[in-house]
Amino acid sequence: MARPAPQPFAAAGGESEAGFPFSAVIGQEQLQLALILCAVHPGIGGVLVRGEKGTAKSTVVRALARLLPPVVDESGARPARLVELPVGATEDRVVGSLDLERVLRDGEQAFRPGLLAAAHHGVLYVDEVNLLHDHLVDVLLDAAAMGRVHIERDGVSHSHPARFVLVGTMNPEEGELRPQLLDRFGLTVDVTASRDVDVRMAVVRRRLDYEADPAGFAAAYAPADAAIADRILTARDRLPGTALDDVELRRIAAVCASFDVDGMRADLVVARTATAHAAWCGRDAVTADDVRVAVELALPHRRRRDPFDEPGITPEQLDEAMRDAADQAEPGPEQNGESAAGAPDDGRGGRTERPDDDPDGPGGGAEQPDDDPDGPGGGRPSGESGEKSGNPGPAGTGQASTPVAAPVRPPRWEVPGLGEGAPGRRSRARTRQGRVVNATPELTGGLHLLGTLQAAAPQQWARGRRGGPLRLAAPDLRGAYREGREGNLVVFVVDTSGSMAARDRLSAVTGAVLTLLRDAYQRRDKVAVIAVRGSEAELVLPPTSSTDIAVRRLSGLRTGGKTPLAAGLRKAHEVVRRERVRDPRRRPMLVLLTDGRATGGTDPVPRARASAALLARDGVASIVIDCERGMVRLGLAADLAAALRGTVVRLTELTGSAVADTVRAGAPGAGTRAA
Repeated sequence: MARPAPQPFAAAGGESEAGFPFSAVIGQEQLQLALILCAVHPGIGGVLVRGEKGTAKSTVVRALARLLPPVVDESGARPARLVELPVGATEDRVVGSLDLERVLRDGEQAFRPGLLAAAHHGVLYVDEVNLLHDHLVDVLLDAAAMGRVHIERDGVSHSHPARFVLVGTMNPEEGELRPQLLDRFGLTVDVTASRDVDVRMAVVRRRLDYEADPAGFAAAYAPADAAIADRILTARDRLPGTALDDVELRRIAAVCASFDVDGMRADLVVARTATAHAAWCGRDAVTADDVRVAVELALPHRRRRDPFDEPGITPEQLDEAMRDAADQAEPGPEQNGESAAGAPDDGRGGRTERPDDDPDGPGGGAEQPDDDPDGPGGGRPSGESGEKSGNPGPAGTGQASTPVAAPVRPPRWEVPGLGEGAPGRRSRARTRQGRVVNATPELTGGLHLLGTLQAAAPQQWARGRRGGPLRLAAPDLRGAYREGREGNLVVFVVDTSGSMAARDRLSAVTGAVLTLLRDAYQRRDKVAVIAVRGSEAELVLPPTSSTDIAVRRLSGLRTGGKTPLAAGLRKAHEVVRRERVRDPRRRPMLVLLTDGRATGGTDPVPRARASAALLARDGVASIVIDCERGMVRLGLAADLAAALRGTVVRLTELTGSAVADTVRAGAPGAGTRAA
């Protein structure tokens, strides 16, 4: 039986609205397929959509919600919801929390559901997911994979179903997700605007037609949308009976092994996606074509282990992997009753697994997304050497390629003091999600239950309580004062003048910068780079969270000429002041790499010290990396560090321990903003 035309979806607040039809979208077939497969099998784990602005990412996601089957609950049938999660949402808003109104009014413990409960059987949409706190991304991905939400907080123990299609969109130029979080998204699609003139014309024409008559346009595509919705429902019904035999399972394992992905989550996602694709195509068993489609959607982002790695799989690489997997698709003799290792066979050609072998369970194969980069094994996935190829161009050529000679454990740099909690993992800050330190009258960090009870206890006799439940009032409420970690704005001022242009010195300097860029990526900092050479300072990298852009800009650094250090420090001061207006919670840190030999302009050394003093008065924490070499040392870099009220460390001492000790020690008054 054909399904009736899709109805307008229900927004999170219960409002309904019509929108651009799903079937009317042009040029985003891979994105549409990925969303459909997750609708057929929500256990895939959601879709991450990466792409530039204006590529219909939000349009396609919103249109998908109208195609989902109606939800039947205690109130009857209703359309599936599209729930949007704001970037600034708190954990209480996402997972739910104690219902304070009922506690105060009725004296009973009650749970108030969050956005995950509202998204049940619908679509949970997170725009700019790369800007969301890591621990919230983890909560979303866990719920999407398990289909349930478990809450143990504020004295509440609660569990409820939350089966939804998770969709995150992001613009890579605004910063990347860490590889550990990328891995936990089931599928990833990169979307770009077509360069084909006919396609671009068709996109614009359809959009103009929709804007001229939204109702008429939607009605014209209603039959096509209804057909897709009916096909999704049919595929869901077919899914439990769709077979994945050992030949195709071996093919999946072989492809995942050939691409050297970490853990076993990739194999599971490819298997689920291939099964969903077979059901969507009306087949009763998975074929090699289904596996190829699943690999193309599930593996490209899992190959990226480092911020400097290029994501993606080329068609040639995919063809070669599928050919190699075909040679291994037939089961070997070790699977006839017993595995090669002697483990008992599970009846399907594989070793019987113990419960704790589940990659999605406790101790499973995938990395935990909230691992501390400074903790055991943190900061870099296992198996990496931390070495990158590439060397700077010879001195005098005027340009340096991208050299990287990064240590496995980059140094930890901190801004002294306590910040206001810009999203990140570097310096200490007051945050909404950190560890609870004590109680406070402010409720921004969630309810501090013990503090509330302690405030209410002395008032019980005056309130007439002689027994029974505790009598609470609004003035008793205490919030949790939390401390966590924040991201910072790290401004690199790099001396690329003639005095720094020796090949080995420039290699060390650029290698140090790229090491710190990797560290900034892991700690979710913003980074800016200013090059000092010739007659002026150049902002080669405006503040960004994108390491892709940073590496591209650094590869074009030019060398030679004089050393206008004063201009570089003034440019850094401008960048800091501008970013304080844009992002006032993000505290700045200056990293100056120079030999201190200012030679640009009149009175270059006094002017450089005056510019440094200006940064110090504005409370910018700073460190100077002294790049001076030779038998005779002038100590000019140390003089600059004194003017900055910062600290100095020699480039030859740029090891994790040396820099960490130097920066943690801080300088008097560093990290505080001038009044």
